[in-house]
Amino acid sequence: MRENNNRPMDRAMAAVFCAILLVAVVIILLVAGHLMSKNAKHKDSGKAAENTQIEESSETIGMETQETEVTETLAQEETETEEPFIATPIPNVESLDTTSYGWGQGVQFDEYNRPISAVQYQETYGKYNANFIGENRPVIYLTFDEGYEYGCTERILDTLKEKGVHAVFFVTQPYAEDNPQLVQRMIDEGHTVGNHSVTHPSKGLPSQTMEQQQQEVMGCHQYVLDHFGYTMHLFRYPTGAFSEQSLAIVNNCNYKSVFWSFAYLDYDVNNQPDQTQSLQKLVDRMHPGAIYLLHAESETNTAILGSFIDQAKAAGYSLEAFD
Repeated sequence: MRENNNRPMDRAMAAVFCAILLVAVVIILLVAGHLMSKNAKHKDSGKAAENTQIEESSETIGMETQETEVTETLAQEETETEEPFIATPIPNVESLDTTSYGWGQGVQFDEYNRPISAVQYQETYGKYNANFIGENRPVIYLTFDEGYEYGCTERILDTLKEKGVHAVFFVTQPYAEDNPQLVQRMIDEGHTVGNHSVTHPSKGLPSQTMEQQQQEVMGCHQYVLDHFGYTMHLFRYPTGAFSEQSLAIVNNCNYKSVFWSFAYLDYDVNNQPDQTQSLQKLVDRMHPGAIYLLHAESETNTAILGSFIDQAKAAGYSLEAFD
């Protein structure tokens, strides 16, 4: 009887034990699942962080590559800009026409206000690296001839510096000898120094032999190179007189010839033109690619230069040094 009475109790205890065991198994499974999920998230976070680092590193490398490419491009452009002018030699110079021509821009103009003769001469003689007018775009080239110093050049340089404009100064050898501080200032302030011959022959370059013409160019060239360490490559003909042969001689000296598409009677120091009228003349004759010839000994030019620059800029022109 006692044995039979204990069996229901044993079954109840067994049932309770099984239930406890089942709950324990469920808890263990839940805890294990949570830990696995947490580890997976941690791994995913680690991979995401690793991917982010890789992406950031790639972006950094990309930016460095772009910066390197930009630096190399700028360096290449700077090198290209600094390359010296090299003229193509013209053969058989001795056989070319020696007829001397005087140059003046004339009084007939096209629809762009350009002197027609300057455009025609450019088409005819441009093959010799001769320049009577620039490209048909809104730019004006300021050039100053320097044969003698009358105390104006320093003030002209002051005005150009104030206005942020560069110009070309064509110097004779005696001018460079007598005014080294002014020539050095031209160079230091970014202007172009051009060659205006050794002696400025009154009858022009074509009046001389081929050897003399070459010496007129290369004598001044060598003096400026020796005393200023500066290599000139632009030449202006004394009196504007030239021949086909002289154009070839100057070209073969590795020079460009620069004439002009505007000039006026400004060089007589004892008979200077009216400043108001002169300024209006300079403004009225503005045209694309204009090469202005101004004499640096002119008090009138010195006085009106700043106003002309302002009006030219207001009219949409840039002012540059011919290169």
